[in-house]
Amino acid sequence: MQRFHHPYKQRAKHRRHVARRHARRAIMTLAVLSLGAVNVSRAQTSPLRPVGSASSQSSAETREARAARWKESFDSFAEADKANAPRPGGVLFVGSSSIRLWDSLEQDFQALPIITKRGFGGSRLSDCSDHVSKLVLPYKPRLVIVYAGDNDIAEGATPAEVLASFKRFVEQVHRDLPDTRIAYLSIKPSPSRAQLVAQARATNELIADYSATVPHLDYIDIYSKMVDANGRPRPELFGPDMLHLNRAGYALWRQEISAHLGPLADPSGTVAPTPALSVAGVPRAAP
Repeated sequence: MQRFHHPYKQRAKHRRHVARRHARRAIMTLAVLSLGAVNVSRAQTSPLRPVGSASSQSSAETREARAARWKESFDSFAEADKANAPRPGGVLFVGSSSIRLWDSLEQDFQALPIITKRGFGGSRLSDCSDHVSKLVLPYKPRLVIVYAGDNDIAEGATPAEVLASFKRFVEQVHRDLPDTRIAYLSIKPSPSRAQLVAQARATNELIADYSATVPHLDYIDIYSKMVDANGRPRPELFGPDMLHLNRAGYALWRQEISAHLGPLADPSGTVAPTPALSVAGVPRAAP
């Protein structure tokens, strides 16, 4: 016997089926949205970490890759130290290519008893912080002069992240060498990176403020000397790439650093030392 299906009941059954299907979709959508909200919340509340710290490594460059990136430079430093190990108590220049390419550095500061140059081109301040044990500690310097940070900014680091890298550098040096003085050369205003000038100024301000609160830490302002009256970078201080310094640029750096070190670094007597910089801890030459 054929069962008769009432049209009203069929429509009601169909509506219930559609309602259940819509309910399942709504529940799935709500679950997805809730999971997304949790992830966003986590991202917003996660603290920023300094570029170069173990917990902030990108998939593109692991800590091992970063170490391999500078292996040739540090192998070269080790060979130079074997051939002629610097005596402790000198002035150590570290940082990026602006230090590495300073060919006349030793001659410019020949009045100082010991000068060691350890610049590795393309390096970031985060790299200097990662390699303090190789870059600074073996030399036991009285003074470390650091130039780095603009490559960090060029690769996307924020001013706060660059400051965090510098703090790591300072804390590591002072943990093992508490009497060593550190002087930070401000980030220079390169014409080829004019779009990053605002970030460079902000980073310089953060590091200058921090340096004023830490014993045995100085800030050397070269930025303001390298811009014109309108605040634009002075191209006459740079080489053809408008990124690295020419002889005039390095002469300006020598003048500013000599003022920091006092008359010993400027035997010609053309640069008047500033009181704050005469306490850098560098041994004075006998009169």
